[in-house]
Amino acid sequence: MELFEKELSSELVYQGSFLKVYKDRVALPDEHISTREYIQHPGAVAILALTAGGELILERQYRYPARCVFIEIPAGKIDAGEAPLSTAQRELLEETGYSAASWTYLGSAHPCIAYSDEMISYYVAEDLTFSARQLDEGEFLEVFTQPVEQVLAMALTGEICDSKSIVGLHWLAAYLAGKMPVVNSR
Repeated sequence: MELFEKELSSELVYQGSFLKVYKDRVALPDEHISTREYIQHPGAVAILALTAGGELILERQYRYPARCVFIEIPAGKIDAGEAPLSTAQRELLEETGYSAASWTYLGSAHPCIAYSDEMISYYVAEDLTFSARQLDEGEFLEVFTQPVEQVLAMALTGEICDSKSIVGLHWLAAYLAGKMPVVNSR
């Protein structure tokens, strides 16, 4: 069965500072016509920063769309022309004050396939050094550490409930168990 949909027309209905919203007309596999609304996103990175003591660096941050404070792994948007690894290095330093001597690429995932083209690249950051945070203007978050096993349990109980962090923690567990095929620095 053919599953692909053919774009017939595309309309940009909103453009913000980094997101674009489109409404497209498409031909379905059965030749009927339908619409698709979706968000175009520049991509992001997520960082699993491990301390020498076996703790993971986490953040508490208020997320306006959900009107709630979330516990998350550090992450950030890829700027135009920026490589994902460079973004990960920049975001870790900006948000947490840490830099890492060792970076391992774990993989990439699409968190919202029904309405966005966003792709998140995941990295493990090790051999950490602390200097000072460099938060963006208007960015407020609390940085803290927790033992990895406790963080994994927090994801299972729902205390950590954003998909970005859950995927990253799943891959981190496999990485730490030696079960994750990895490609260094991407």
